[in-house]
Amino acid sequence: MASSGKHVAYYRVSTARQGRSGLGLEAQKQAVTDYLNGGDWKIVGEFVEVESGKKAHNRPQLHKALALCRLHGATLVIAKLDRLARNAHFLLGLKESGVEFVCADMPNANRLTVGIMAMVAEDEAQRISDRTKAALAAAKRRGVKLGGDRGVIPNARSHKASAEALRLRTAAIDLAPIVKELQAAGKTSLRAIAEGLNAQGIPTARGEGEWTATQVIRVLERLDPFEAAA
Repeated sequence: MASSGKHVAYYRVSTARQGRSGLGLEAQKQAVTDYLNGGDWKIVGEFVEVESGKKAHNRPQLHKALALCRLHGATLVIAKLDRLARNAHFLLGLKESGVEFVCADMPNANRLTVGIMAMVAEDEAQRISDRTKAALAAAKRRGVKLGGDRGVIPNARSHKASAEALRLRTAAIDLAPIVKELQAAGKTSLRAIAEGLNAQGIPTARGEGEWTATQVIRVLERLDPFEAAA
């Protein structure tokens, strides 16, 4: 199929050695190119995730790819979804990200099918959890001392934010690294930052018009001091 518009490509390799060598990476890039198949499209970013079995849920490159998609209003292109199709954490994150996506190796995948796959994966994970709890209960009955309260405190603020305020804050968090890069490049004034964002073709937080100094101020105000400086 021929595609159009902005895209962000996401590739995945399983070990650091594969990440350094590019093993399998070129094939994934070719798969994305073949899927897009000409058309009026532009890749605005490419991210390579190097995963290990112990850190399967930690995908910083995916978070960066999704953030860039939200900034540009771009579509995420996933080279290989098949090996992730049973990972509920990944699938739910993808489904709830608010980002449109396409999969080179599963062309018919969409929010609905990914949601179904996530439900199946969650069910399987729940069955494993139930078996684990049963084993722990049996161990407790045998007198084995188990861990206690982990002190988890719910974040009450997340329940108070409106959907629009939450969306704008998410956009501000996504934008913070770009603003920091502009500042590091010498664009320290609000007007210079606005010009830098416009030059990169990044839509405004509300998706209308061009960036101005006032809009940059509003973005910075939505960030905690720690986030703004990070």
